[in-house]
Amino acid sequence: MANNNRNDKMSREEAGRMGGEATAKNHDKEFYQEIGEKGGEATSKNHDKEFYQEIGEKGGEATSKNHGKEFYQEIGEKGGEARSNSNNDGKMSREEAGRKGGQASSRS
Repeated sequence: MANNNRNDKMSREEAGRMGGEATAKNHDKEFYQEIGEKGGEATSKNHDKEFYQEIGEKGGEATSKNHGKEFYQEIGEKGGEARSNSNNDGKMSREEAGRKGGQASSRS
């Protein structure tokens, strides 16, 4: 254990890391999925559509700064492959078509 301050006490960073490691040993994937869902539900109650649009734009800008054309070609190919291997023969599902249609008409 590397104590980083003068009183030989554990730093906040180190305590957090050790706590995270202990938690990871005691919980499985389902635990993290459940708390992730709860966090997502709480966030959606506190934020509106514009919030998600803004963070999506920021994420997209950050991604484009860090990746070149090849990255986008690769993920496009992977998406196309996954789409062609789906049960609906690469066609858009009715659910997806309805969602996209609703989004398009709400922009008009």
